[in-house]
Amino acid sequence: MMRAAAAIVSLAVSVALIVATSACDQGGSESSTAQYGDCPVSGHRGEFRLSPETAGALTVKTTLPAPGWWNGDTPDSLKSGYEYCMAANIAHRSGLDRLKVENAPFPEVVSGRTKDFDLALAQITITPERSEVADFSPPYLSSTLGVLIRDGEKTGEDDIRDVRIGVAEGTTGEEFVEKRLKPTKPVTAFANDPEMVTALEEGRIDAVVHDTTILLAYPQKRESRVRLVGQYRTDQGYGALYPKGSLNKDELDRIIRQLIDDGTLTKLSAVYLGAAFGQDPAKIPYFTADDGS
Repeated sequence: MMRAAAAIVSLAVSVALIVATSACDQGGSESSTAQYGDCPVSGHRGEFRLSPETAGALTVKTTLPAPGWWNGDTPDSLKSGYEYCMAANIAHRSGLDRLKVENAPFPEVVSGRTKDFDLALAQITITPERSEVADFSPPYLSSTLGVLIRDGEKTGEDDIRDVRIGVAEGTTGEEFVEKRLKPTKPVTAFANDPEMVTALEEGRIDAVVHDTTILLAYPQKRESRVRLVGQYRTDQGYGALYPKGSLNKDELDRIIRQLIDDGTLTKLSAVYLGAAFGQDPAKIPYFTADDGS
């Protein structure tokens, strides 16, 4: 999963909510009967024209759960989150009345095995390999790979290669660990993030290497027994994934660039990611791999 103009902003929840409310009234938003959960929408409704997979709806693939990004455990329970509200703003500016969210395993989403959707938003890192089977938008958010360990443990930059590491299956974190960290013990790949963090808490693995923007949410949880101790630079960014050869790519790219340029994504980051993270990712120490990066 994983340069984007929308920087992650850590703000107090009260300030973030003020920003969210004001976002509803900015950018020349036109009145509409469409509802997209609790998301603020801005810009001109119907300014762009898509040929959607489902009439009147924007069909979006994602992988749940993804707190902060998609707040809800099932498609029917979703009402907010950074990527959910990003999709809501895309639908609004395309004149579409609703979001049709479909949950799918992450490896299927990034491998081109899923069909019949307009775009996927699942903290997907743009890579050359994935670009062979799918098309991507401009990057909308930058990301690094964080290192999560149990409270009370001291695993760090110097000894992480010698502990049991967990990764998310099919992600760039998995590739980074195997090719760059080259650990001395077997690496365990997990199908979803909560299962991976639970394995860490229960002592079945000793560290997790995964997107910092995802891991930051876990130390904030009640009864949490984990902490984020470092991060690796990747020089990569998240992009919306489209089916290969999508006729909507150019129009969707224009919408996403507009969301970046007019500050909409920065506001969504402040509200949904800043509140969920509870800390500034830029202040987390940077680790280096063998090649110095």
